Amino acid sequence: MKLNGKALLAAAGMLALSWSPASAIEAFVNPQQKPGIFIGASAGVPPPGIYMFNQVFTYQANLTGPGLKPLGGNTKIGDQASVDIQGFLFVPGWTFLGATYDAVIAQPFVQGSLGQPFNIQETGVHNTYIVPVELSWKLGDSGFAVKTGLGIFVPDGTQHAFIPGFTGSAVPAPGGAGYPFIGDPFWTFQPEIFVSYLKDGWNLSAVVYAEINTRNTATNYTTGTLLHADFTATKTIGKWTFGPVAYYVGQVSDDSCSAFTCGYATGTLLNPQRFDIWAVGGLVGYNFGPAALSVWATQEVSAKASNAAAAALLGQDFSLTHQGLTVFATLSYRLWGPDEGAKPATAPMYHK
Repeated sequence: MKLNGKALLAAAGMLALSWSPASAIEAFVNPQQKPGIFIGASAGVPPPGIYMFNQVFTYQANLTGPGLKPLGGNTKIGDQASVDIQGFLFVPGWTFLGATYDAVIAQPFVQGSLGQPFNIQETGVHNTYIVPVELSWKLGDSGFAVKTGLGIFVPDGTQHAFIPGFTGSAVPAPGGAGYPFIGDPFWTFQPEIFVSYLKDGWNLSAVVYAEINTRNTATNYTTGTLLHADFTATKTIGKWTFGPVAYYVGQVSDDSCSAFTCGYATGTLLNPQRFDIWAVGGLVGYNFGPAALSVWATQEVSAKASNAAAAALLGQDFSLTHQGLTVFATLSYRLWGPDEGAKPATAPMYHK
């Protein structure tokens, strides 16, 4: 069935899972989400049906932060990830309190590396992402829409043995012993809210969401809450969609790790307790009819990390984060709809 590309592009932006070998969270534990995951998405919902989305992205970055000083000040320590995600969006046509219901499930497969002096490479499966409920309200004919939901990361990804100690196995011996965790051994809950203006081909959207983490069952370490904000300002003309995009991610609460049970003798001192990353870029999409393709690229223009407690106690802040380029592609298409056999849809349910 041929479905209007605007609906497919909106479905395409549902999510993207992350894997990055170094981040401003527990050392060498992978962030659950790729910042910018909701770029191109909106508060709208496509017509009833089952949709599939295939997403791939590459992230090419270097480490940055005060923690480079003990590493000789080297600003060329490469940090890269390549990720493939297979996901499904379910829109059964149900309504609740005037809102349209949908659900999402996705599975990421990851490959990443961190350069010298770490020299680490790893490949595996990251945690499954499930959104059991999203509710979208269309505010009359104004063009405005609001959507909210809750995502959950299930701790079912690839994991290796962790050895407690000064740094645990998170900093392996020269030659690369691998990461202890590709999939994280903890649950993450992600509340989200979308606000969009969707009219006359415009998608002006802001998405704010948080990562709330439970305790890492291997290390007894709990990463603080992360806050994300993704921004899209695109225009669709004919089969083409294009426009600027941006994202922000930062840590808004401290990590915790009990002195009696922590897997690291240093507790939280080697990890940043605050970080802020900003990125800007652009998106282009094309409607092929039965499927829609979108590609966006962003450059992180600012990246800062800090641990005030470590600086005060040890006289040195070991915080590290990354700063780099992302190129992200999504192909989305409808697998099935209740109107199969009827005439093709000619307009999405949430664009004017």
